[in-house]
Amino acid sequence: MNMSEFERWRRDVYDPFVATHPERKASFETSSDLTLPPTFVEGDDVGPGEPPYRRGIHPTMYRGRLWTMRQYAGFSSPKETNERFRYLLERGQTGLSVAFDLPTQIGYDSDDPLALGEVGRVGVPISTLDDLDQLFDQIPLDRVSISMTINSTAPILIALLCALAKRRGVPIEALRGTVQNDILKEFIARGTQRYPVGPSLTLATDVIEFATESMPRFHPISISGYHIREAGSTAVEEVAFTLANGIAYLEQAKARGLDLEQVGRRLSFFFNAHNHLFEEIAKFRAARELWYRITGDRFAMKDERARQLRFHTQTGGSTLTAHEPENNVVRVTVQALSAVLGGTQSLHTNGADEALSLPTSESAKLALRTQQILANESGVTEVADPLGGCPYVEDLTSRVLSAADELIREIDKRGGTVACVENGFIRGRIEESAYRAQVAIDDGSQTPVGVDAGAEIPDAPFTVDTSIEAQRCDQLAQFRQGRDSAAVEKALVEVSARSKAGDNVMPSLISAIENNATLGEIARTLSEVHGEFRDDQ
Repeated sequence: MNMSEFERWRRDVYDPFVATHPERKASFETSSDLTLPPTFVEGDDVGPGEPPYRRGIHPTMYRGRLWTMRQYAGFSSPKETNERFRYLLERGQTGLSVAFDLPTQIGYDSDDPLALGEVGRVGVPISTLDDLDQLFDQIPLDRVSISMTINSTAPILIALLCALAKRRGVPIEALRGTVQNDILKEFIARGTQRYPVGPSLTLATDVIEFATESMPRFHPISISGYHIREAGSTAVEEVAFTLANGIAYLEQAKARGLDLEQVGRRLSFFFNAHNHLFEEIAKFRAARELWYRITGDRFAMKDERARQLRFHTQTGGSTLTAHEPENNVVRVTVQALSAVLGGTQSLHTNGADEALSLPTSESAKLALRTQQILANESGVTEVADPLGGCPYVEDLTSRVLSAADELIREIDKRGGTVACVENGFIRGRIEESAYRAQVAIDDGSQTPVGVDAGAEIPDAPFTVDTSIEAQRCDQLAQFRQGRDSAAVEKALVEVSARSKAGDNVMPSLISAIENNATLGEIARTLSEVHGEFRDDQ
């Protein structure tokens, strides 16, 4: 928007609007009474909301609607996690994000011997439909957007959510939110995979197919660069490997015979926000444009909405320090600012104490307040893509895009994403980058501010009650005693039969949950069909 266009906009749009909405005038002016246009576009430049979406997927961005403030939480028990959810919702959080404990992520019930010592430690344990009901107690499933960070057992968690909706009389078509369901990044960066690569991709595609057909308001996959970056990748590698995984999922959907335009409209992405403000902003902008190119060039997609890259962001957990943890508030603020200036659709801000323990309620509140201050006091929401056209940012965006595109082409030359997951190429690149970053920290060239090897580290401010494991075992024993064992066995046989036949397992998973099968029992049934992944495979 040049000056003449700005004057026309102010005369024809802004002045009539504030005349009828005087209460909104302050939202579009500085303290000096300088009117702010919705965006700036010079000459023939492409603006926000226009392909290839470098400048954002919406023309007015946050002037029309703020990003979703979706704080990640989960610990101890469904009851205690529900209390944290409601605590945050009461303070202005606008979406839920569920962290599951490691046994739930891999597919073990809380009373499984392999779960010993991990129940409720880094997330909430979920084994039964009753557990999920308690987790979302007094939370309306059709009015609150729910994100679930779960991968290997994503089909089972979606089945649990659908069964809970049916129990409460909520149509599954009304469910809103996202399930991560990105199993490829588990093999290259995180490690909670249960089944081999091939069957894992089949199950992930089952979720995509089911949700595309039956859950129109739900995103069936969140293709995650976050964990790739946490494992030590560079910003360019985060973009390249994430989008390469996205290519693999679209190829799976195509092979299944799914409508790629429908699938594309339901895809979402998940990125990290690290400390270099401008590289992170450039990374988000580059990823958006590169994905637009990929969906057109590789998959001949025409639907503009299907080609838009929508993403959630979380500030960088690996950047937080146990020394002087109060400094992490500043780090998180800078990182969150990069996500907002980069055009994120939803955001989680880490707690200052997360290098020491799970966040306390006060730390979680401060993290949420950080987002609210950015949204309501900083002015960054008042103009769409305010850094658009800045020579430094535009040049950096182009260079990130070019380098990421080159790396994706290297993956293609090596046989594609799945081959590079199986042969270790992608994981090897991440490990090399992680090593270089650690050397820079150790030699002092990039040691975080406030980190002193000789200084004391504060005590963990939050600990999980160790008695939770015994309580969970007792609850599961009572649950199993009160159910129809024959009905459970019949339902699990159906899960096995559909898996062996190559049919979509989602309907049988929902039926098994409704017949009171547990998450661990269903995961074991699937492993009996597909086998289990071993790192030497």
